[in-house]
Amino acid sequence: MRILYALYPLVLATAFGAAPLGAGGRPTIGSDAAACDAGNGPAVHVIVAGLKDRKGRLKLELYPATAADFLRDDRDLAKEGKVFRRVWADTPATGPVEMCIQVPAPGSYGLFFTHDRDGKNKFNFWSDGGGITSNARIGASKPKIAASTVEVGAGITTITIRAQYLRGLSGLSPMKN
Repeated sequence: MRILYALYPLVLATAFGAAPLGAGGRPTIGSDAAACDAGNGPAVHVIVAGLKDRKGRLKLELYPATAADFLRDDRDLAKEGKVFRRVWADTPATGPVEMCIQVPAPGSYGLFFTHDRDGKNKFNFWSDGGGITSNARIGASKPKIAASTVEVGAGITTITIRAQYLRGLSGLSPMKN
């Protein structure tokens, strides 16, 4: 009977559509949020740091871990039967931001984060932000796969991605908070 009472909050949260909790007990957002629940996976739990503001939507994209395939058009990857996954989430008005993206199997993947501030679903270098797994400065060129790779095990892999935005003429770099 005691076990049933202990599960009661979880049952209520599930029944009323509460978001799964991330590593720090905060809600995980995005359509793959449940993949980061304990016991699920493989998945990547992403803690997003350094957002410029709370406009627009957030996106995670998963690619094969090859230079030739990283940031390629998803339709081309699908035609070739290659890995691609995209997760969107509305930017929360306040608080920490944690997202989840499910992966098909343990292994190496390219991962790219986008803050679509203008809501046009196309990366706008002048206003949108981006981020990679190494948190190295992106600059004005396409990120390299070596700086964007994540190794995923059978469970949940947690990483932090720092958002970067255009600053001056030198390309994308983290905000100075």
